[in-house]
Amino acid sequence: MSTLTASPDQAPARTYPSFSRPLWSRVLLTREMAVIGLFLLVYVFSSATVENFSSPLTLYYLFLDNIPVLLIALPMTAVIITGEIDLSVASVVGLSSCLVGLLHVDAGLSMPVAIVLALLAGLACGAFNGFLVAYVGLPSLAVTIGTLALYRGIAEGLLGTAAKTDFPQSWKDLATAQLGNSSPYPVVLVPIAVLALLIAWMLHFSSFGRGIFEIGLNDEAAHFTGVDVARTKLLLFMISGVVAALAGVYYTLRYGSARGDNATGMELQVVAAVLLGGVSIFGGRGALHGVIAGVLLIGVIRSAMTLEGLTVNVTNIVIGGLLVLSVLSTSLLAGISALRSRRASGSRSGPDATAAGKRSLSS
Repeated sequence: MSTLTASPDQAPARTYPSFSRPLWSRVLLTREMAVIGLFLLVYVFSSATVENFSSPLTLYYLFLDNIPVLLIALPMTAVIITGEIDLSVASVVGLSSCLVGLLHVDAGLSMPVAIVLALLAGLACGAFNGFLVAYVGLPSLAVTIGTLALYRGIAEGLLGTAAKTDFPQSWKDLATAQLGNSSPYPVVLVPIAVLALLIAWMLHFSSFGRGIFEIGLNDEAAHFTGVDVARTKLLLFMISGVVAALAGVYYTLRYGSARGDNATGMELQVVAAVLLGGVSIFGGRGALHGVIAGVLLIGVIRSAMTLEGLTVNVTNIVIGGLLVLSVLSTSLLAGISALRSRRASGSRSGPDATAAGKRSLSS
């Protein structure tokens, strides 16, 4: 009696594309590693061609200038992996900056109390965005474009064209302190590194993080596998809001000024860094180390071109071109992968597969 079972010495075909390649290939041949390699290449080239680029002072200011973008990019990575986006982050930076100025300078509250209240305001802004997206069902692009204008309008309405600058010197020094006398690394990088490790653990080593990726791939399927889609999105928008408020506090102390127009346009820098770092705008894919490399890559390009005397417009053109290429490369790589899969499936269904099937049937 014939059976349809495969012969014992015939190994089952591996159908999971991610694990059909060797480990070194899965680790090194990724978009994230490509961004890291590009960052190192640009940094080495800039150090060799731009005068004083690799000096400790230049690196110190490079980190200081990019800390707000790096801060906001960490939770933004998780938001975009779910297939959503938060464009209101820069307005939350401006709003929290205004609140710190008003609460400390005008209301006379201590700096710790003013900072905590500003962070709570950022949390409320994120919760409002998350509620409209997760529970009302509105598209995040439309919601956060609207709250971008709303939060910025509130910030500018609170201060108008005035600026609050009377902050304690000790707090301003804390925002710009260095690790050592001539070190190029600011002290504030230490808590940022801790936050990055926490978000990396959440994304890549926790069940909550697996749910984030499942939502980005298919939110309905994620719901049926037990993921609370609405609650996850709400929590991510709340984290995004409170971290943006923290960036606003840093921005205020870094420049010693609270203004309603602080960080205008920063949301575009954040989104560009996240997408350049390998996160898919369609959701379901991304890694935090690629995003950090993307932030540093943009920072190095801006710093090098500034030292060379090039205008901001030229810098934006270069960064915009890199962003377009990164988005195009996603579609190109997906097309190449699909073509290879079709060829592989065609070869498996060829004469050898047919002969193997006949041997199995006759056994």
